[in-house]
Amino acid sequence: MGKNDFFAFTSRIRYINRWALMRNTRYETLSEHSAEVSQLCYALAVIGNERLNKNYNCERASLLGLYHDVPEIITGDLPTPVKYYSEETKAAYKAVEKNASKQLLSMLPDDLRPRYEPLFKKKTEDKELWILVKAADKISAYLKCVEERKAGNTEFTEAEKSLEKALGKMDCPEAEIFAKEFLPSYEKTLDQMKK
Repeated sequence: MGKNDFFAFTSRIRYINRWALMRNTRYETLSEHSAEVSQLCYALAVIGNERLNKNYNCERASLLGLYHDVPEIITGDLPTPVKYYSEETKAAYKAVEKNASKQLLSMLPDDLRPRYEPLFKKKTEDKELWILVKAADKISAYLKCVEERKAGNTEFTEAEKSLEKALGKMDCPEAEIFAKEFLPSYEKTLDQMKK
């Protein structure tokens, strides 16, 4: 892979499907998921700033959300039960993901690489923002479960319950506010939202 392949290679994020072990009524690509996580990160950062007197860089949060799963272009979207099967599996996957990040960064010219490295490495200065990314990632997964349930697919029932619990245990007040105020709207039909 060459020094100028990064953008062409990462554009292939649209070909990676999520939820590989689950029967889906509509497939979700990693590109769609990343865009949604980016939007949710921005929303959580704004909520933090406006409601909780935080001083988040909302644009930075959104950008981290957009890039959070880019290494999965190389690794694929490993299902959660597989990824977290054991401590050994979890550690091995983290190493594979770290290597994928290095490979991706090596596809950038030397002068551009420093601007992209922080998007792939969880730097200390972005610690609070990565908490928002994790929360946004879980909210996005939860929303996929809601979408599938509404379409009559019971395959996601347990995942929805598990994600609902996980969201409650995140110790992320921004996510709690989002869940309380905005998640109920995802249960509505388009006609109900227009009223």
